Amino acid sequence: MRKITADEIHQVSAAPLRDTVLVTDEDGTILSIDPAADHDPASVESYSGIIIPGFINTHCHLELSHMRGKVSTGTGLITFIQSVVQFRDFAKEEIVDAIRRADQEMYDQGIVAVGDISNQLDTAETKLNSRISYYTFVEAFDFLDDAKSQEIFNQYRAVYDGHHDSAGHRKSMVPHAPYSVSPSLFSQINQLNGESQQTVSLHNQETTHENQFFLDKTGDMLRFYDGFGLPLDQFRPTGERSIRYALQYMDPRHRTILVHNTIADADDIAFASSWGSQVYFASCPNANLYIENRLPSYELFIKAGAKMTLGTDSLTSNWQLSILEEMKTIHKYQSFVGFENLLLWATLNGAEALGYADRLGSLDIGKRPGINLLHHEGCQQGFDLAQAKVRRII
Repeated sequence: MRKITADEIHQVSAAPLRDTVLVTDEDGTILSIDPAADHDPASVESYSGIIIPGFINTHCHLELSHMRGKVSTGTGLITFIQSVVQFRDFAKEEIVDAIRRADQEMYDQGIVAVGDISNQLDTAETKLNSRISYYTFVEAFDFLDDAKSQEIFNQYRAVYDGHHDSAGHRKSMVPHAPYSVSPSLFSQINQLNGESQQTVSLHNQETTHENQFFLDKTGDMLRFYDGFGLPLDQFRPTGERSIRYALQYMDPRHRTILVHNTIADADDIAFASSWGSQVYFASCPNANLYIENRLPSYELFIKAGAKMTLGTDSLTSNWQLSILEEMKTIHKYQSFVGFENLLLWATLNGAEALGYADRLGSLDIGKRPGINLLHHEGCQQGFDLAQAKVRRII
């Protein structure tokens, strides 16, 4: 049994607590939450700072970890994707070693669960042996070519079958982005995921060119297709923004994580939120700055009451894999987003989005959510998110 206290304990599911002790078993399951006066101080681990639950990273590309620092910043999404393709052919040993180190980095940064995009099987072994819970999103794309959708689906079905769905890990097949998935492939993905509730993800409105492509078939998305020698003869613009194309082919019964949403406007947010009751908007602010040098307008999401989560994206598009650093970036550039909101996005909302809220995301009795300490020098005189570091307690 362990007894833990700090200057404040933020359950997330309720108001912050002071003069309170968390009692856990050795595995970290919360047994009780008691007044500090009920315990002998000598029996309690006492920390300066704020106790919070483990972080949830709802969007990562663990398999791209070997590309750390290899792709230039600020190029825009199209050039970024073209650069990523150039760095795919690394030695297997180097790829797997980078994956293992990135998994450890996330664990050390207090992350307890990850929604991870996989196009291949490179991460499967690391995930199986990890202390982090992974929801693997096997991501499929056929570049809007209905004729190739069955071949592409079969290719990704093999990847899907090779990933694990046990020991705290889950999986689903997901579409990549509106501009890269045909109606036929959407249909096959839905059939595989079935009617039982799953979590799926979709890269959404990361660049203005995505909307231009669907509105009138203009913009840099044409350069993207031309650069890979992909024909667009069959594509007809819809005259609407990209999110409306994608959601008409997706299943609203599933938990749906829309990722990036960098240029989503109020109408897009309202449309997606009304489409399904379990729509989550994942923000990866450091990746947005790395690639496009811009951030979403968080005020729009807050005003809409949208359910927000946080992700890191990959080490190809980020300087580190830390949800705390994502919180700091949002607070630095849009400081009206308060700490309690950021903490909710970083923990309980993410756990709900991945279907792990029964055991993760908040400091509630019966859960085993991981316990982190946010602290910095002089923390007792007032907490400053910009200076904070994370220490994993359990």
